[in-house]
Amino acid sequence: MTDSNFTSPELIQRLNEVIEPLFAQNYRSKCYLGSVFLQGMRKMVQINIPAHDLPILLQAKPSTDNNPDSGKNRPEVKGHTEEVKQYILQRTRKNKPWILGTLTANIDPEKITLIELSRGLCFITIPPGVKLDITDGQHRKRAIHELIESSDGELIGNNQFPITLVLEKDFQQCQTDFRDMAKTRSLDRSLLLSFGEFEGQVGITKQLQEVVQMFQYKTEKVKNSPSTKKKLIYTTNYIARFVSCAFTNDPSNDLGDYDVEQSSQALAESLDLFFSSCTQTQKIANSHVDSLTVENISEFKENCVLGRSVGLEVLGRLLYLTYDRYNQQFTTEKVIKLAQLDWSRSSFLWEGNIILYQENHNNPAKSYKVSNSSSAVRVAVEKAATASGLNQTQTSSSLDSNSGF
Repeated sequence: MTDSNFTSPELIQRLNEVIEPLFAQNYRSKCYLGSVFLQGMRKMVQINIPAHDLPILLQAKPSTDNNPDSGKNRPEVKGHTEEVKQYILQRTRKNKPWILGTLTANIDPEKITLIELSRGLCFITIPPGVKLDITDGQHRKRAIHELIESSDGELIGNNQFPITLVLEKDFQQCQTDFRDMAKTRSLDRSLLLSFGEFEGQVGITKQLQEVVQMFQYKTEKVKNSPSTKKKLIYTTNYIARFVSCAFTNDPSNDLGDYDVEQSSQALAESLDLFFSSCTQTQKIANSHVDSLTVENISEFKENCVLGRSVGLEVLGRLLYLTYDRYNQQFTTEKVIKLAQLDWSRSSFLWEGNIILYQENHNNPAKSYKVSNSSSAVRVAVEKAATASGLNQTQTSSSLDSNSGF
């Protein structure tokens, strides 16, 4: 940085001479420097609060007893606070960056003192006992509160959290603010995974999307469902669930202890072998997406269970039975046996479990429906394992352990 009058020690000293007396005069109150801005015809203040101040200053007023008017925000969502806590703990213990979004709260402007300085800067004092009512962020606040009071408190004790403070005393307007902020569209699962850190389940999934030709350019990485018109067959979420099934028989396992390079290479090799050996997938797997037509993709998704998310899950659970954990490889002979199964929708293997036939005289093309229930998947895996000659003792024990069944 270059020296200038704007960064000179003299100027900093002059600023301190203005600010420090304000802190000293209000030592019994909570004092913060912030920035004032106008939005939606109201004055707001952005401040940063140390973690240990958060439990004291912020309070949530969730609705209770089926009465929305009993609080300023939604009833607490069971388990969400714990999810936030575990996210912080897992990232912190691995010495990795983490982030929580800005919290929003409101306060009657008559209960605080706001001293506006210059250029939008301000000094705000909050008297003892005055609480800021959370408009958005009650689960984040509670997670921080519980962590501060736990034996892990030192892990986040030095952090600060931004708060947008709305100077508003009207109760109904506060409820309206919560409603308006809740209009934000939730992100699709595939997009969240696509932006995930390159490790475990996410890392292996990203690798497979790049190196397995069956997935290359045929995977929807943003939305929740693949568009046939865009010649997309899978989504990132489909593949992520498949990956976890292949290694642990549990579609929700994050595979945090699995080496991305080694694991993705082993699974990619087995997939290339499987897809190029399977009669129902050879054409799709061995063709670049540019050489395929929309009709090719539509026919595949209609007539092969591997064009469906549930079919990919079944394949993952079957590959789990071929996984040699000692050598960290999928057994070639067993993978070939799986490829020799009939993966067409009309196969007896899937009838009555993941494919349920029903009479539809008005539309014969819709004479069946696809089931992705856990019981349907279990039966499909058991029938396919038996048909391929996989070890039944291994099959039974594997299906009952580490699974989502």
